[in-house]
Amino acid sequence: MNKLPFFYIHKKSNLIDTPSPLLIMVHGYGSNENDLFSFAKALPDELTIISIRGDVDIQGIGFGWYDITMNLNGDKIYDIPKAIQSRDKVANCIDRCIDIFNIDKDNVTLMGFSQGSILINAVALTYPEKVKNIISLSGAIDPSIINLSKKSLKNLSFYISHGTLDEVLPFDLSKRSLKFLDENNLNYVFEDFPIGHGVSPENIKSMLNWIVKRLA
Repeated sequence: MNKLPFFYIHKKSNLIDTPSPLLIMVHGYGSNENDLFSFAKALPDELTIISIRGDVDIQGIGFGWYDITMNLNGDKIYDIPKAIQSRDKVANCIDRCIDIFNIDKDNVTLMGFSQGSILINAVALTYPEKVKNIISLSGAIDPSIINLSKKSLKNLSFYISHGTLDEVLPFDLSKRSLKFLDENNLNYVFEDFPIGHGVSPENIKSMLNWIVKRLA
């Protein structure tokens, strides 16, 4: 029986009788749990990797974490209440993983792409006591779904990357997000790549190097 609040697939840690670091993967809008899981083989073997599926069924496309619609002016409209609900369910998912998979609660990493990236940023900034590392790919920070924690944010570390040619979530959104991080004295590494809405081989290599150092 699925004991997490989302459907998931996972890769076990190679650690035996020792709490392992945890990586939770959060896919983008219209995708599924198999997307980011394709990185699993390249990631450190000591990680317990959990890739979760959004519970919003986007008919004929895939899954998401909250709906996105267009108004008559062509502006994107986001289901903010559902986004906040998904934020809190991902936070609960961290707690459940710690209970089920023998996880080191002080070594939790979130990885997200696009909408998943926006969501994990909100999880980390709302619940910083639950998270250590954040890998935010082609996303942004959306203050409307963040209840900025009054607890210390100093232990959070962000790896943020974005394509300079991104037309889905424009590059400027990511740059504005850095201002938010700077204003709150957060620790981050930011890299840009000459690509669209995706992750290049160079991006993957850099991200893997970052997470290996953070797990050491």
